[in-house]
Amino acid sequence: MEMVIRGGRVFDAVHREPYAADILVRDGKIAQIGAELPVPEGAEVFDASGLNVYPGMVEAHGHIGLDGWALGHEGQDYNEYNDPVTPQLRAIDGINPFDYSLRDAALGGVTTICTGPGSSNVIGGTFAAIKTVGRCVDDMCVKPEAAMKVAFGENPKRCYRDKGISSRMNTAAKLREMLFKAREYAERLDAAGGDPAKKPAFDLRLHALLPVVRGEMPLKAHAHQANDILTAVRIAKEFGVKLTLEHVTEGALIVDELVRAGAPLAIGPTFGQPSKVELQHKSWQTPGILSRAGCHVSIITDSPVTEQAHLRFCAAMAVQSGMDPFEAFRAITLYPAEHIGVADRVGSIEVGKDADFALMDGDLFALTTRVVAAFVDGRRVEGVKRD
Repeated sequence: MEMVIRGGRVFDAVHREPYAADILVRDGKIAQIGAELPVPEGAEVFDASGLNVYPGMVEAHGHIGLDGWALGHEGQDYNEYNDPVTPQLRAIDGINPFDYSLRDAALGGVTTICTGPGSSNVIGGTFAAIKTVGRCVDDMCVKPEAAMKVAFGENPKRCYRDKGISSRMNTAAKLREMLFKAREYAERLDAAGGDPAKKPAFDLRLHALLPVVRGEMPLKAHAHQANDILTAVRIAKEFGVKLTLEHVTEGALIVDELVRAGAPLAIGPTFGQPSKVELQHKSWQTPGILSRAGCHVSIITDSPVTEQAHLRFCAAMAVQSGMDPFEAFRAITLYPAEHIGVADRVGSIEVGKDADFALMDGDLFALTTRVVAAFVDGRRVEGVKRD
């Protein structure tokens, strides 16, 4: 299948300035970008004259598909409340591709999301990076196990106060305990070589943590408060594991420390009133402050806390509060793709990447701008968004 998006103004998330160009799509990938490209015989042509062509937006952290549109308690699958330590859980085993929230996200131009367990558990399980269109999650996956969710702060204390956690100290201790055990488990497996008799007894929870302790998968650390953020950094350093920081609400209070840590930051959700004490410093200025300091910043909705399709408006609010517009644009496209390890496929308009686009009739950040058409893997997203 071939298609040419003809005559649009391309914002590719690589170059600061847009440019007029055609885009040739072949078999779901961007095959060529240039002026007045010849149209292959039999190719579909989409007239983008007068439209801005953006890469499909990317969300680095949310929960839709597990907790989505109009779901009551019986439809929610994003938290497991029977055990505070559940690294063996996988988002792909709970995501519902028919959740209306996914379709609305796609129609709003958000074409890739990283979704997974909530923050009730000290260790919640793996997040998955998926496209927002499809019927089978296996076919939607860009990266089926993108990160291992861990949580600090008030949520584990609140959810497990009657099951053994009532302080931040115990939350950190339970995470350390599992990382120690997983590291020892990995060492024993490696020492056994190919001899089954020498292998440790199989443990599903420790097995799930092997990619973390081997440096193949980051911890995805829910942390709002400054002390929680720095505890996450401390533990990652202790065990030599990769880390991404999620929410980072008080990040503006510890800028120098975050610059030194060098971990990717996913900031948000920022719409709405602070609902707990650790959100008291929530501010639209935070993404810009950390971006100007040199941090790797993504902006998130934490969907469905904020509707996924409103991701661009979250970036717009950051711009209104001082963030560089190009950096805010990249904070919802290229940077989150890097944050979740899928920038080889999505996040920018470049030859060889997936043909995911959001075509708009105005500026990305303008409230009056409409998403005229969205494409995922070169196919137009059909339907009408629920308002």
